[in-house]
Amino acid sequence: MTEFFLRRPIFAAVCSLVILIAGLVVIPTLPIAQYPEIAPPVVTVTAVYIGASPESVESAVTTPLENAINGVEGLRYISSTSAQNASTITCTFVLGTNLDIAATDVQNAVQSATGQLPNEVKQTGITVKKNSGSFVMAIALTSNTSKYDSLFLSNYAELNVVNDLKRISGVSDVLIFGQRRYAMRVWLNPHALQARGLATTDITAALAEQNVNVAAGSIGSAPEPANQPYTYTVNAVGRLTDPSQFRNIIVRTDSNGGFTKLGDVARIELGAEDYSSFIRFDGNQNVVGLGVLQLPTANALSVSKNVLAKLDQLSEKFPQG
Repeated sequence: MTEFFLRRPIFAAVCSLVILIAGLVVIPTLPIAQYPEIAPPVVTVTAVYIGASPESVESAVTTPLENAINGVEGLRYISSTSAQNASTITCTFVLGTNLDIAATDVQNAVQSATGQLPNEVKQTGITVKKNSGSFVMAIALTSNTSKYDSLFLSNYAELNVVNDLKRISGVSDVLIFGQRRYAMRVWLNPHALQARGLATTDITAALAEQNVNVAAGSIGSAPEPANQPYTYTVNAVGRLTDPSQFRNIIVRTDSNGGFTKLGDVARIELGAEDYSSFIRFDGNQNVVGLGVLQLPTANALSVSKNVLAKLDQLSEKFPQG
């Protein structure tokens, strides 16, 4: 066989060329299932402590959680960030650790430490997610018109973009930077509070009592009289949605029949939940950033390609501008 090809060099060259072309054609279809895992499993724990400074977040949230998570089986090292209003703990495990089991172990450890955390943190909740710990791509959502500010863009991204991107295969999470989630802002006037002998605890107590969903029951329900042919469901005003409704919350009643409303001691407006971070893109202030995190087992190129394809599809429904 060797002598056959030696005596026919042109035929041998053609055969080599055919094999080379065939190899180039099938390379994109080769599976990568046999490639070794080089990215260590990572689990991220995020806790929100609204209104707290970085020092308070570290002492009241980050440290108790780290002490509880430390010692989880397969844990290699922990890194944490205590920022304004939030704590982020990144747990890196040794190669070969099952990510699902690692996330479950971290979740159990976090649950054991919830008793040591402030009530504000318990109410907002603690998020435990598995991801690669690195961003595969970043996206800027901007507007070239003043009609859509960063508050609108943040709300639009959360409702119409983020959820679609999270469903893409290989995407672990999508974070919004410079997020402006809609919230009712109550700006207290300290001088008005002092003049009326009120404290911030009186305001929070009034809000908790009067801004709540309640079951108002019904009229004419069992055991109704024999001559009662109808049953009426009572719909009571629950969660308040308008600034004027918040202004009419009664903070205190006096013995002489007078009362103090929230609007007398505070300025109420519909704004953003958090103003601690800002995003700029090419000098544009009307912008929010999206960071895409991938799963450790995902292919970064495939994830990026699918994300861009989904964005092209979603852009057809974007508002003008």
